[in-house]
Amino acid sequence: MSRINRPPISLSRVSRHMKKAGREGLIAVVVGTITNDVRLYTVPKMTVAALHVTEKARARILAAGGEILTFDQLALRAPTGRKTVLIQGRRNAREAVRHFGPAPGAPRSHTKPYVRTKGHEKARPSRRSNV
Repeated sequence: MSRINRPPISLSRVSRHMKKAGREGLIAVVVGTITNDVRLYTVPKMTVAALHVTEKARARILAAGGEILTFDQLALRAPTGRKTVLIQGRRNAREAVRHFGPAPGAPRSHTKPYVRTKGHEKARPSRRSNV
């Protein structure tokens, strides 16, 4: 799967999705990376399955009594996908997406230009020396 379709998701966003009603005891499945979020004060106990988990996020999940599964282990535990919640990070959070849209400079366009400065190195006529 391409990198664009595997966006990272923070630990706080995963915990926010798993705190919703009826999601206690379910497995959070992330096709991507789970990253640490220092803004999250306490990590709830949860079971997650992800392609990759950063070191600090892994330590915080395990310290809270949670569990981290690989996709192989998930296939053995929930072969049909029951009792799982599929979560994905924001695809449009990439820097490249800011450049998409109507041309920069067009009316009501908020598209970020690829080149910020245009024409600041114009040729200057030769100056008369102070001799």
